[in-house]
Amino acid sequence: MRKRNNFGTGQVTFRRFGGKGWCIFRSLSLNIRIGVLTVATLASAVSSKAHAEVLSDERTAAVEDEGKEMEEVTVQTSIAPLTMLQSARVVTVITRREIEQAGATTVNDLLKMVSGVDVRQRGGWGVQTDISVDGGSYEQVTILLNGLNISNPHTGHLAADFPVTVSDIERVEVLEGASGRVYGTQAFGGAVNVVTRKAAGLEREKAGKKSAWNLDVGVDAGMHGTVIADGRAGWQVGKLYNSVSFAGGRSDGGVTNGDWKKGNVYLQGCYAFSNTNTSDAPRVYWQFGYSGKSYGANTFYSGSSNDQYESNDRVLMNVQMETGKKLHLSPSVYWIRTYDDYQWHRGTPTNSHYSDVYGVRLNGWFQWVAGRTAFGSELRQEGIVSTSLGNHDRTNVSFNLEHNVLLRRWTVSAGLSAVMNTGVDKRFRFYPGVDVAYRPSDEWKILLSYNMGVRLPSYTDLYYSSPDISGNERLKPERNQSLSFGVTWTKTWLRAQAKIFYNHGDNIIDYVKEFWKDVAHADNFNRDAVGVSAEAKLALRNLAGSPSAASWMPDVNLSYTYLYQKREEARFRVFTSLYGDDYLRHKMVLTVNQKIWDRLSVTLGLRVQDRMGTYQVYEGTVPTPELRNYVAYATMDAKIQWSDKRYEVWVKGENLGNHHYQDIGNVPQPGIWVMSGVRIKLNF
Repeated sequence: MRKRNNFGTGQVTFRRFGGKGWCIFRSLSLNIRIGVLTVATLASAVSSKAHAEVLSDERTAAVEDEGKEMEEVTVQTSIAPLTMLQSARVVTVITRREIEQAGATTVNDLLKMVSGVDVRQRGGWGVQTDISVDGGSYEQVTILLNGLNISNPHTGHLAADFPVTVSDIERVEVLEGASGRVYGTQAFGGAVNVVTRKAAGLEREKAGKKSAWNLDVGVDAGMHGTVIADGRAGWQVGKLYNSVSFAGGRSDGGVTNGDWKKGNVYLQGCYAFSNTNTSDAPRVYWQFGYSGKSYGANTFYSGSSNDQYESNDRVLMNVQMETGKKLHLSPSVYWIRTYDDYQWHRGTPTNSHYSDVYGVRLNGWFQWVAGRTAFGSELRQEGIVSTSLGNHDRTNVSFNLEHNVLLRRWTVSAGLSAVMNTGVDKRFRFYPGVDVAYRPSDEWKILLSYNMGVRLPSYTDLYYSSPDISGNERLKPERNQSLSFGVTWTKTWLRAQAKIFYNHGDNIIDYVKEFWKDVAHADNFNRDAVGVSAEAKLALRNLAGSPSAASWMPDVNLSYTYLYQKREEARFRVFTSLYGDDYLRHKMVLTVNQKIWDRLSVTLGLRVQDRMGTYQVYEGTVPTPELRNYVAYATMDAKIQWSDKRYEVWVKGENLGNHHYQDIGNVPQPGIWVMSGVRIKLNF
């Protein structure tokens, strides 16, 4: 087993959360440490030696390689890079291997696998999805792509418009709880970071080749006239590394006025100024993405119209540099533009908006006798031009400071963020946080965290007005205090973690109706939430007595989250709430991957959800005084796949029980959906 990282080792650390860096370039022939990790990957590292002793076929060899790769990673749950054993926060990670097994078609489908994440779909295939963490709202989660904050100031409904496809993704990481000192403003209740795959087939470089190419293309087709095609090419020539991907598709949607068309293009790359394998060798990274889609919006935003329609386009650009020896610096510049055209009745233009987000960041850290000190600063400009919201802009300035005391059994990470936003006033406000980890042994880790976060109202929260919904210019910024206690345990055959958490929110924004004929209007409330979550990932093959027996043992992942929320009494009578009371009380996720024969395997997924709250019933498009409770439901998905080095063939089905359910009131979800596909993979 490799030695763990010691201070001062000449390794490059690509940090992701908070825009600190990009693990996709791990393969640039460097000794590189990756910056965010869960206890699940810790288990892979601890158990890699056992894997080597037991497993022999390609399926198990992949697990062995994954374990070795993760042995020396660093975690970026703080500003400064820390090794996985030193980290004092728990992060849930969906690995590349789990992505390939799952049969998911969108990032949103992958997030359904995390019990602490609430994925509320309005349309299928990620057309329009609200994502929240630990009972928060869709506005209260920070969405990142390779560490770049792509959250949308217009509305959180558009935050999850990723320019990447599932074939681009290396891993998806979910950090729960407030994290103001790490991510600054908007880090209210959690973060979702999508990390894309390495820039090219650079494993060839290890064999001494000066150039490498890889290519993979895939096609999915199935029910409801659904066709999706995607492709990805990566290449390396000398010190230049690039990859480009594209995807496009269409569908009838499976429900009335649910048709959609969408496409995206994504380019990422790196240029290394030096061939030396040292951490101070400067490198520049870039990513460019475009996503566009148009779709029938059914009753997405109100039951008063069932022929709504919407189209969205997003462009993002980001350039980042890593350099430094004793003082590690990472400057970055970015720009994101989003277009949104909305029609209350399809064919009749209603609202048109475009928003711009651009900014510069500088992060850094240095090692000294007292520990590891890190700092960061960001200037972020957000603006919108809208036919219904008006023209607005605001500037956010943040400074972050953190110090980490690193001992053999203990880690103490403490710091604060100073944030000023012109949309509120010109005062700096401070958001501290502290994380503590104790490691009684290599198998156990005990974690305790307290952190604060803040979220500014979106432009929709402040200025939107329609026959059914009204914003509120007097809204105050939301504030959150998160306290959590967690335990992780790792064995060669089991990776487990459990956590209990408490969140206290001030000025939480919700849309409520006082009477059944009322307009839903935005207002501030206070809210407390208490939850418990547990996760276990079982590698039963490591209990087998022989390689042949191990190859037939399944992978089993089981997770569960329970949540209880209480909102303070309102100043007025509340008939119904649109977002504050309809949280998931229970969510359980079970996935099993089982080899059937040779290269043939099957993956089964079961998801059980019980949502609190009520929604108003409509007769056609006319509201009634009747409230209806959400109904608990379970869905079963399955994927049968034949895998080879050069190709994959599969058949997959979602919602095999053909349940017709609603994640959002009056927005019906499609029933069973069966697809088949093929993927070709080539290396040169």
